Amino acid sequence: MTTPPLAPAKPGLDLMLVRIKLLHTAVWFVVAGCIVAIPIAGARSQYLWAAAMTGVVLIECIVLAANRGACPLTGLAARYTEERAANFDIYLPLWLARRNKPIFGTLFVAGGLFVLARWLTR
Repeated sequence: MTTPPLAPAKPGLDLMLVRIKLLHTAVWFVVAGCIVAIPIAGARSQYLWAAAMTGVVLIECIVLAANRGACPLTGLAARYTEERAANFDIYLPLWLARRNKPIFGTLFVAGGLFVLARWLTR
């Protein structure tokens, strides 16, 4: 018994999904980069930079909170595919996409506390 071939996806839909995933990944890199750089800026006593990057991350947190904990790009990507793996909407490894918020949330809080401690003890 042979399996019928899958129907080819519509090229326009595939291209739109790729664009959304690229945008989502770029936004993720900016936010994740800020989270990683916040304690580095604090260690170098660059508190204005640390505050600016904290602001970027907090804006992302507000966007997520306003969208019930999900990125708006996830809902947009869902229009173009039936796939619902944790990384269907972003170019991240599955293990990281599944644990993204706990990992980077913890790093953000820890980095912020580190910067605050450095600032208060200078």
